[in-house]
Amino acid sequence: MKQIPLYFLLLTNLILFSQSNFNSESYKITLEDLETNTFKKDSTANAIIVYKYGNSFVDRSDYDLRTEVKQKIKILNKEGFNKATVTIHLYNNGNKKERVEQIIATTYNLEDGNITTTRLLKKDIFREKYDENHSFVKFTLPNIKEGSIITYSYKLISPFMFNYKGWDFQSDIPTLYNEYRTSIPANWHYNIKLVGDKKLTINTSEVKKNCLEYRGGSAGCVNSVYAMKDIPAFIEEDYMTSKSNYLARVEYELQTFKSFDGSVYNYAKTWKTVDHEFKTDGDVGRQLRKPINIKDILPLEIINENDLLKKAKAIYSYVQENYTWNGDYNIFKDVSIKDLIKNKSGNVSSINILLHNLLKESNINVKPVLLSTRENGFATKIFPVISEFNYLITQVTINDEIYYLDATDSYLNFDDIPFRCLNGYGRLMDFKNGSEWVDIKPSKASNVFYKVELHLNENETISGSITSKRTGYHALNYKKSYYQNSDAYVEKLENKFPYLDISDFEVTSDGVTSLDFKESYRIDYNYEDTGDYIYLNPFFVKFFNENPFKLQERSYPIDFGYKDTYFYLFKFHLDDDTYTMVESPKDKNIALPNNSGRITFSTKVLGDFINIMLKISFNKAIYEAEYYPYLKEFMSKIVDIQTNSLILLKKK
Repeated sequence: MKQIPLYFLLLTNLILFSQSNFNSESYKITLEDLETNTFKKDSTANAIIVYKYGNSFVDRSDYDLRTEVKQKIKILNKEGFNKATVTIHLYNNGNKKERVEQIIATTYNLEDGNITTTRLLKKDIFREKYDENHSFVKFTLPNIKEGSIITYSYKLISPFMFNYKGWDFQSDIPTLYNEYRTSIPANWHYNIKLVGDKKLTINTSEVKKNCLEYRGGSAGCVNSVYAMKDIPAFIEEDYMTSKSNYLARVEYELQTFKSFDGSVYNYAKTWKTVDHEFKTDGDVGRQLRKPINIKDILPLEIINENDLLKKAKAIYSYVQENYTWNGDYNIFKDVSIKDLIKNKSGNVSSINILLHNLLKESNINVKPVLLSTRENGFATKIFPVISEFNYLITQVTINDEIYYLDATDSYLNFDDIPFRCLNGYGRLMDFKNGSEWVDIKPSKASNVFYKVELHLNENETISGSITSKRTGYHALNYKKSYYQNSDAYVEKLENKFPYLDISDFEVTSDGVTSLDFKESYRIDYNYEDTGDYIYLNPFFVKFFNENPFKLQERSYPIDFGYKDTYFYLFKFHLDDDTYTMVESPKDKNIALPNNSGRITFSTKVLGDFINIMLKISFNKAIYEAEYYPYLKEFMSKIVDIQTNSLILLKKK
């Protein structure tokens, strides 16, 4: 540990950075870096990336891709200590390996008026193997305290020029300045993609001649500088797809390589090329082309069905009921219809290709569709990247109607696909006419309906019934919960309402593949006796227990996956003349911009009946980020209505 007098760092930096809390455009440490322990722009931040720098170029001696990385981070509190642990991921393929060199890491603290430094020791750098093709180098900076500044730098050497180093500009903590420099020889041509909605502060490129030489030949380089300033933290919240869709970063996809002898190698493919490769592929393509004898698999009553829609539904149900998904998303490997039929279990491709082939052999128009799931991120539309797909479903066309099918889930209805597949679009693999993008959207609405009917009895007890109906994805989740363990489901329901006694519970829907989930049960309400008054909250069931939107602002869409509606009807009957209603909730009618959602809440008294109605409509499956403050307030109103809508009854 070394002590450095404060004036040593102050002399060169005090004037330059006196107008800024942090020295955010330099790797150097200043006094203000250490003295500043708050971040006004984001009071929730536990740490800040003050400065991040990368520089990627091709080495003139061995033609490896080298990337220099530097980072300076401010630790604001103990919750930010985890930023002192750094993991560097490395890739290897056979004899070719990425490696990291010259790791230098230092912790700076302000102690008794002096800056102390603590350096990372080599013995505290660990290298571990993850799998056959991946390993990582890991280290934790020493002597971390609240207010510390940490810096670390290293050099990454890669022999894989096809995989030019991408760069993240955004993190889960705020970033003040982030710069990435690249030097790409003209031999390599990449598709360059900027991901996310953040704009570059600096975006410049220039050509430098003769930057690379090989056996008497030479090539120029395109030298680029990309930088962003004041990048907010990316905080994950409910109702979103993969964060990889939105994190600000730059990515590279090798398109062509031209060697010094003039030979040109094409790496980026057109969809026409991909279609041909997919069709002739020895794994997925071969299984799709493989003929199948439906008489060896399907019952005669299905084979003999003449109505194509009924036949398609029967084939779909048969595959659902007889084959189990093993949970594997690896759609391009280990695909075997033969093994699936033998073992009754297989991956996504095996199950849905079996479904595809059975439909095809039954003279039903069917095609495979490649997807990237919500957790996997969006598939690139600009150019084909086949590795970005991790799921396969089927498209069926009958009487000009289009249906999307996935037989991996025995609870799904015909023309439903799992929620994980609701990621906007997929690639329809039409081997005759060429593939095309298709929109993937739910075919049916998803709704929740509750009806609560209560009576105030002569003995001043309150009893009645609750009936509910769910459709679409709301029904799917409840069907799984109930039919997998009905006893546990009922027990959970009883524990959910400690002030209710539940009896005569009944499910009235038609089983696991029913289009809806309907249940009913009787209740006895154990209210608090306050003498002459009864306070009654009509919302025994709450659609939202709390507001899921808590961020100050959100820069990415609110993706519910599907449109839905919630409806709650409460009917209260005063059986005698003992009590009268003296206070009721106020009516509300609240709309989202462009009529994209609405809350309707009303209370009406008709004779001895008190009727309360709440309807919540979300008219869009996906809301742009601009809707966030409105949705946040919208949800707050819903929670408030469900929590604070009280009926006050008074003895006559």
